[in-house]
This record gives sequence, C-alpha cells and structure tokens, in this order.
Amino acid sequence: MNPTDTQRLWMYRNMLISRYMEERIESIYMEGKKPVFNMANGPIPGEMHLSNGQEPCAVGICAHLTAEDVVTATHRPHHIAVAKGVDLNKMMAEIFGKSTGLSGGRGGHMHLFDSDVNFGCSGIIAQGMGPAVGAALSRKLQNKSGIAVSYIGEGAANQGAFHESLNLASVWKLPVIFIIEDNNWGISVSKSASTAVAKNSDRASAYNMPGLSIEENCPDAIFSATQAAVERARTGGGPTLIEIKTSRLAGHFMGDAEDYRPEGEKETLFKADPIPAYRQILLDANIITQADDELLIQETQQVIEEAITFARDSEYPAPEEAMLHVFAQS
Repeated sequence: MNPTDTQRLWMYRNMLISRYMEERIESIYMEGKKPVFNMANGPIPGEMHLSNGQEPCAVGICAHLTAEDVVTATHRPHHIAVAKGVDLNKMMAEIFGKSTGLSGGRGGHMHLFDSDVNFGCSGIIAQGMGPAVGAALSRKLQNKSGIAVSYIGEGAANQGAFHESLNLASVWKLPVIFIIEDNNWGISVSKSASTAVAKNSDRASAYNMPGLSIEENCPDAIFSATQAAVERARTGGGPTLIEIKTSRLAGHFMGDAEDYRPEGEKETLFKADPIPAYRQILLDANIITQADDELLIQETQQVIEEAITFARDSEYPAPEEAMLHVFAQS
C-alpha cells in the first residue's frame, strides 16, 4: 500500500523537524567547547549522536503507528523520537539536562523516555530489544491493542540480546517488529568486517519469522514495504525482522574525525541526502509547491526554536535531587 498525500506530508514534516533540530543541537553543542574541546563544557555536556540521514527509517515505520504502540530506540534516537510524537519541548529540555525534561534532566539525549507516546531509548547496544519483546508479551497476555517496534543498528545484530529477543518473540508469536538501521558503520567498524552475512534480514529464517531487506532510504519505499509486517503483528501473525539500508551523514558522535571512511564516501552520501530527494518527489507529484515548502520549513524551524528557548529558560535540577529515582541501599 502506498502512503496517502496526507501521510507523505506528515513524513516530510517530521523529517524536516528532526533535521533542523539536529542542526541546531550541533551548533549549540559546541558552545563553550572551544578552543580546547572538553565534553563536559557547554549547555549540552556529554556525548552527542546525530541521526541525520536516517530520518526515512523513522517516519516510514511510525506513520503506521499510534500512541498505543511501543517503540524502543538506540543511542541515536532523535529522528525516531520525533516521528513517534515525543514532546519536543520536554525532549529538548532533557537534552539540555533541565528539570523540565522528560526525565527531569537525568537521562540526556541517549535515554529519552515519554510514557505518553510509549517511547524509550537506551545508550546500551541492543538494550531496547528485550523491553520491546516484554511490551509485546504484555499486550498479548492482556489482550490489549498495540504492537511493539524495536530499532537497532546493524552492529547490534551481533549482540546476544538480538538472538535471545528474536527467539522468544517467535516462540511466543508476539506482535513485535525488529528494525535494523544499516548505516554500514558500527562506530568505526564496517559491517563487512564485523558481520558474517551480507544481510542481517537473512537471519530471520533461523527464528522462523519473515525477514525483509529494504534497499531504498526513502520514506515511501519504507512505508509500503513495512505495511505487511505491521498488519501481521496486529492480527496475531507474529514478529518480523526488517533491515533498512540507510546512511549516517555525521560521525558516530560529535567530534568523530571519521578517518575510517573511504575517500569520497561522505560526498556520495550527501548527494543522496534523503530530505532534498524526498522534497523533489513531493514537488514532482504536485503534493507541495515551492511556496508550500518554504512555509513548512519556516514552521518547523519555529517549532524547534521554541523548544530551544523553553530548554534554555528552564531551571537545572536542584543538586539535592541527584539521589531521587535511583536504587539506593537503606
């Protein structure tokens, strides 16, 4: 099934929001970190992982989902959080470490959690797969609506949690979909140097579930290809493993020199940037005009600027709150 014009506009808008948000985060992140880089300095301390280039993986799937559906994501989560409908003000405040953030500023950008839309992510590789399986099991046991979707990177397919999760999901025939965002690089190690199979989707057969490989980093292609998996999960058909070939336009983290990339790779990836490519598709299909596009860009930028203002104006948590919401021995 092809997406409707309304769905295509929704996908494009959320791709724009994610991209502009990350462009602004990139510039703000470097505040206070020059001339000598110190990760602890500036309004956004710690590591920062950008997802620009991978936006189609998020919108193409999340266009099928509702707030009842559970999504777990990786340490590179912004595009998925945006597409799942996570509150932008609270998300930005969390990234800034402010008390008005999703977790009161305790989690940062790798540990975003929004119970209102059933979204969570983790900095631990493949960590979200088990909770996604658990969420799917809870819905099946309670006869509740909703499915679970777990996003991982291609490097996470070599973790034990990957195999354990696929096995249990298949044994119990759970309503869960596993999405592998294959950007070819696990930090600085290429997929070919770390993985014995060319396509991780081929591993699905070992767990008696369908495996699907999507070669196009395009929202329409991803939307159409994943429709059957969503319907399968919703109607009791069990899990599906899907691998999407995508691109990481930035380094693994802010400050990554990317010396491991072959010469010319980045230039090739930017030429295939999915956002201008999708913009042209919508223009050619007369779904938007140039004027519509300019207005939409302005609107999405305004939304992000408002979220940044909210985050900057918010207070930091009080120091005495550091021990709240943690396990401690009495």
